[in-house]
Amino acid sequence: MRISLNLSSEPFRRDRPILVASTFVGVLLAALLVLLVSLAVIERGQAAETRTAIDTIEKRLRTMTAEQTRLEAALVRPENAEVLDLVVFINTLLYRKGISWTRIFADLADVVPHDVRLISVRPQVNAKNEILLDMVVGSQSQTPVVDMLKRMESSPMFGDTAVHSWLPPAQTEPLYRYRVSVNYAQKL
Repeated sequence: MRISLNLSSEPFRRDRPILVASTFVGVLLAALLVLLVSLAVIERGQAAETRTAIDTIEKRLRTMTAEQTRLEAALVRPENAEVLDLVVFINTLLYRKGISWTRIFADLADVVPHDVRLISVRPQVNAKNEILLDMVVGSQSQTPVVDMLKRMESSPMFGDTAVHSWLPPAQTEPLYRYRVSVNYAQKL
């Protein structure tokens, strides 16, 4: 038996690898589709939980804001104004009393070189309850004071320093005098 095959009109094709690869890619894409749909459903559930939590927190915020407004209205009344002024004054005194001189000098001992003389220190509390040290220091030369300023700026207990003025040595005062202010990180 003889089968005639004309390859010029019907060339031999290898379709099996293409069909297998296409089937594999189709199954892979279907699996990715299922994965993406399940992730979208999970994300939707989490978003609903998040919205519920946000609503709960917003309700608590509204009640707290209403309570704060009510309390502030009670404090502003004329009969309570005198007591409020007294409370503010006492709190200011307590904040100032809370500054520890021992701790200030211990922290300054870590950053002030031995050849710098601490002439005066004046702590101040600003409106944000931060402590600012206003100091006058003296030294035989300018180099130790510059070293002290560098140490203060690199210390975690002190912040930015500012030199407000300086005076050269005079007949009555043999030291260079610097007026320096620095933020201090002592907690009140």
